[in-house]
Amino acid sequence: MAQTKALNALEPFMALTKSATAPRAAADLITQATSNPNTFVFAELLHTPQIQALAQSPEYSSHLKLLEIFSYGTFVDHTTATGLPALNEQQARKLRQLSLLTLAKKPHNLSYASLQRELGITDDRTLEDLIISAIYAGLLDAQLDARNRTVHVSSVSPLRDLAPDAIPAVLESLTAWSARCGSTLDDLEAEIASIRQAAAQRNSDKKAWAAVEEKLAKEARADEHTGGGAHGRGQANIINRAVQHLRGQRYGKRGSVEANVDDEGEELMDVDEEDLYDEADVAVSGAGKKRASRRKL
Repeated sequence: MAQTKALNALEPFMALTKSATAPRAAADLITQATSNPNTFVFAELLHTPQIQALAQSPEYSSHLKLLEIFSYGTFVDHTTATGLPALNEQQARKLRQLSLLTLAKKPHNLSYASLQRELGITDDRTLEDLIISAIYAGLLDAQLDARNRTVHVSSVSPLRDLAPDAIPAVLESLTAWSARCGSTLDDLEAEIASIRQAAAQRNSDKKAWAAVEEKLAKEARADEHTGGGAHGRGQANIINRAVQHLRGQRYGKRGSVEANVDDEGEELMDVDEEDLYDEADVAVSGAGKKRASRRKL
């Protein structure tokens, strides 16, 4: 949004380049464009033939250098260079704002002391006013920390042009970023494949256990229909206990299942002993009845 606004603000000056055939007219056009409060990108203006022709003018070639600084330089570049045109108030404020965009890319440059040194400002209030003006202009999103005398920048608008020698460094950074993205994607794909393999193995194990349980259940039902009697019921009990034992192994509760099996065995033994005692009592009572009948005879 800010870039579109800046490009629209540059359009009138691009139209004026057609009539700026004289070096003085081209130099005046540069002064007007860099003084306008809404222009922040200058690459298109810089590469027009009329502006580039200033490189052949001994008197106005410094204006071409000034426009290059506004395009991709900083305020320090202007103060350290010699023979450049002096900046008016609007140009100085504009160049400081643009320099702030470049400095914001490096967090260690955002202390009050560092910014004042880079922007040629001597007091905190002037620096804070400059940063606030850049925020309202949509150049960056930042917060002032007056207590710690630093600036916290959240985002920066892409309004700075690239220097001619900056393209290889940008390509190198993009290549490294692309390699990191590729490595991250490979790791994610390997992790996804591992998760899918583990899920498939769990599903296979579940089906295998279900098949074993179904087979044992069918055998138990068949024995109940064909075997009959105490033997058939006992065999069915054994199969049921085997199924419970398998389930206990599946869910890690083998000890509890075995305890249940032992309890069932003890109950069966108790029932058998009671039956034996009942049979003995019947036999004894029968013998007593026979003796009593003989005595009567």
